[in-house]
Amino acid sequence: MRQELLSLPKGLAEEVSRNLVMVARLIDEDPEQAYAYSRIALRLASRVAAVREAAGFAAYATQKYSEALAEFRAAKRMTGSVELWPVMADCERGLGRPERALAMAGEPEVQKLDKAGQVEMRLVAAGARRDMGQLDAAIVTLQSPELASNSVQPWTARLRYAYADALLAAGREDEAREWFAKTVEADKDGAMDASDRLAELDGVEFVDALGGDEPDGIDEEDEDDEQDAAEVAAAERASDQAEYYDEDDEEYEPLERSEADAEVDVTDEIVVVEDEDEDDAQDRDKA
Repeated sequence: MRQELLSLPKGLAEEVSRNLVMVARLIDEDPEQAYAYSRIALRLASRVAAVREAAGFAAYATQKYSEALAEFRAAKRMTGSVELWPVMADCERGLGRPERALAMAGEPEVQKLDKAGQVEMRLVAAGARRDMGQLDAAIVTLQSPELASNSVQPWTARLRYAYADALLAAGREDEAREWFAKTVEADKDGAMDASDRLAELDGVEFVDALGGDEPDGIDEEDEDDEQDAAEVAAAERASDQAEYYDEDDEEYEPLERSEADAEVDVTDEIVVVEDEDEDDAQDRDKA
């Protein structure tokens, strides 16, 4: 990506790079915000393949599959790489066209993918089979040397999880339990919810040991939250007024104060008591 950005003027390259960094940082936790940054980068440098790819993934994360597919196709044309082929096929699934995803799984591009890409394509194809109600075919699609291997690779947990889920959907609970357990073994980071699925199959119910009966009504924390929210709202209104209104403008009209603003502006009266003179205090005690 850095090499591609070198083709841009320095200032523009830095601006595009900042937006792409924000896309990468936010795409998991706030995909909508990541998408907004990707659109800025796209407006600035639409002829850079890395920008088109980032815009595609941001659109994909927000389920804008048609837009994502268009961006992925553009990136593929620019680079000639096939590494986006699986996610392009998954976009076809998202658009309700699983048959196209299956057709892509049989194209020569799949043979050019690395091992991770081929496994990803297998997952997409199995998902397309399930979309079409072909559960048994989905199970067979996932059966592969990668699934049978005991070595743990970056894709192992996802592949085992998809297989277990397909088995469960087909009513093969004993096998599904076995493969959910194998998923837990491979999922070192705990990214999958295989342990929860396994517990459900075993009839285990989780009880919050720290939880208790909470009294009805609003507790002190709720009251504090409401007060904080009121203060934030008042600050935002004040900020809006300062930003969008100019008192020197003849058409300037101050925003009306709400009751919430009035409550926030109230300052508790502080009573200052001066220290008594020691002699005065003693005289009063004698009296």
